[in-house]
Amino acid sequence: MRISTSNVFDANVSMLNQQQSTLLHTNQQVSSGRRMMSPGDDPIAASNVLHVAQADASNNQLATNRNTAKSAIGLAEATLQSVTSLLQDVKTMSVQAGNGTLSPADKQSIGTALQGRLEELIGLANSSDGAGNYLFSGYQGKTLPFVNTALGVQYMGDDGQRMVQVSAARQMPTSDSGADIFMRIKSGNGKFVTEASASNIGTASISQGSVTDAALLTGSTYKLTFSNPTTFDVSNGKGEIVSQGNSFVSGEAVTLPGMLISLTGTPEPGDAFTVSPSAHEGLFKVLSDLITALNTSNPAGDAATSAQFSSNLDKALSGFDQGLDRILTVRAALGARLNELDSLQATGEDMGLQYKQTLSNLQDLDYNKAISDLNRQTTSLQAAQKSFKQVAELTMFNYM
Repeated sequence: MRISTSNVFDANVSMLNQQQSTLLHTNQQVSSGRRMMSPGDDPIAASNVLHVAQADASNNQLATNRNTAKSAIGLAEATLQSVTSLLQDVKTMSVQAGNGTLSPADKQSIGTALQGRLEELIGLANSSDGAGNYLFSGYQGKTLPFVNTALGVQYMGDDGQRMVQVSAARQMPTSDSGADIFMRIKSGNGKFVTEASASNIGTASISQGSVTDAALLTGSTYKLTFSNPTTFDVSNGKGEIVSQGNSFVSGEAVTLPGMLISLTGTPEPGDAFTVSPSAHEGLFKVLSDLITALNTSNPAGDAATSAQFSSNLDKALSGFDQGLDRILTVRAALGARLNELDSLQATGEDMGLQYKQTLSNLQDLDYNKAISDLNRQTTSLQAAQKSFKQVAELTMFNYM
């Protein structure tokens, strides 16, 4: 069979182009470090790479979300730590205010100092995350949560919690309602609250008492009215008489259904004290009421005013205790969220390593094999080029 010169040239050129293309592909693999330069190199692996890369990108985004959540929650916890320290200082100053040797001017000085702490407390409650979002305003991140008005400190946010996706199956709150933290503090001892009537003229003061049996609490309001310094009647919230002629001795316990209270001092006829179920009370109001009591203290020697102040002070101290309990409860919840984020972050990092290892196995180049192939293909191409050169020079004219 005769082979024409054009066929020889065409076949050799085609072969050389193919070898050059193969060599170029190998060069690209070596320079990029990737085994697959296009999906056509390995369609199945390319499809797997796409799925794994998407999962890895999602994992990286969740890691970013976790860092964002950790920052916001950490700021909230640090702020509440400052609130805890502030309330502890306020309690210390309040106990100091109960010193019977203090003059009205001394009490007013403490009231002035507490006014500064009230402003500081409002400032902490209005803390932001540095990006203009308030920590304790619920969903309303751009709304100043607490505003001091003529009616007292008012909450302007809502009860929502801003959520962040921190794992494929977990959304975590990164904000809390300021109302839950600062405005919904149980008054009194958390179960009931005692108060002395503002019209009392005797020297008796009432403690905040304690619960003896929660199962016996009726949820009713009780009023203790003294007919003389040693006898009092008890009526319920409906004004119905519960008991009459109860004997009173200063300092001795007075029992009510599920409750134990004590009164100290000498009441006058008509003096009254109420015991009512605890209700929500703002921490700001507790502090404001104490400041008012300190600033309106009458000159020393007014026994009735001193007794009223003693009752108000005892109520404020119980309110601060309830506020501290609430703050510490929220801080514990924030700490649990931070611990969960640390755990999720560690899991996410492990998953990220696994994704990267899988991607490496699917698309990374085996350099030893690639360099060996590159050398072999270069040698083969060079040999083919030399062979083609010699074949191209063979013509009939060499023999004429």
